[in-house]
Amino acid sequence: MNKLSKDSTLRQPIGEDSAGQRIDNYLMRRLKGVPKSHVYRILRSGEVRVNSRRIGPDYRLQPGDELRIPPIRVAQPAGRPAVAASATFSPVVLFEDEALLVIDKPAGLAVHGGSGVSFGVIEALRQCRPGHAFLELVHRIDRETSGVLMLAKKRAALVELHRQMQAGEVSKHYVTLVKGGWKERKRVVDLPLEKKVRASGERKVNVGPAGNAAVTIFRLERRVGPYSLLDAELKTGRTHQIRVHLAHLGYPILGDDKYGDFALNKTLSKQGLRRMFLHSARIGIRHPVSGEKVHFEAPLPPELAAFIESARGVRVP
Repeated sequence: MNKLSKDSTLRQPIGEDSAGQRIDNYLMRRLKGVPKSHVYRILRSGEVRVNSRRIGPDYRLQPGDELRIPPIRVAQPAGRPAVAASATFSPVVLFEDEALLVIDKPAGLAVHGGSGVSFGVIEALRQCRPGHAFLELVHRIDRETSGVLMLAKKRAALVELHRQMQAGEVSKHYVTLVKGGWKERKRVVDLPLEKKVRASGERKVNVGPAGNAAVTIFRLERRVGPYSLLDAELKTGRTHQIRVHLAHLGYPILGDDKYGDFALNKTLSKQGLRRMFLHSARIGIRHPVSGEKVHFEAPLPPELAAFIESARGVRVP
């Protein structure tokens, strides 16, 4: 693969995997460390050329296009956290073929850099697997959430899986432990969610009439002492959907430091639960190449399984 340096111009032929992608998104993925404003500046100035022609940021790449990128100094400060972290990142691979990579993401690791996070799963995997011409997140899960995470190794696979998600054809099930005694075997929660982004970049979500439609199906798995173990099936994919729905209903997720019971979380930390009890357990799709129905499952992490065992005998104060 051609490599970009500050002293040379990159001429990159576009293959099938990048076909249909907007040029601005393609450049931001390739030019890690380059500010977004600089990417748009070189596009506006005509320094980026496709087939020797100037193009706008909304141009969609086609197979066979020859892309010219001017020499650019990419910021790579010494001791860059992403490099050090990726060197120790060894993902548990649940499934892999020519189109898909499915991993069991550990809690505490963001899926991508940004908002004060210097690196994420996608950056680490790209550094661990430099031979992959294309590797993109199919979906996202919260930094504090563990479990099944899908990545596409071909653009056609990414497009098809996004189509399935938009059509409601993908099944996603999470396991969560919440405060209180959940009373119904099954409950469909249909509450719209409003998202606000603070000046710091922090996202906060709440139930509100002006929000986007959000539907979660909760099923009671069993009671665990004063808590309830639930299966949460996502029918829509809004930011923090499960967390906000449960907090709004009065059943906050144990260990949730944004929407949870903060006093209880302090007690839980002393008892050994030092993370949010939310795990992406199962995802079902139609394989983007074969069309076959496939399911991916990630077992409950040891620290969550251990807490369930320790909480069985806990009494309500």
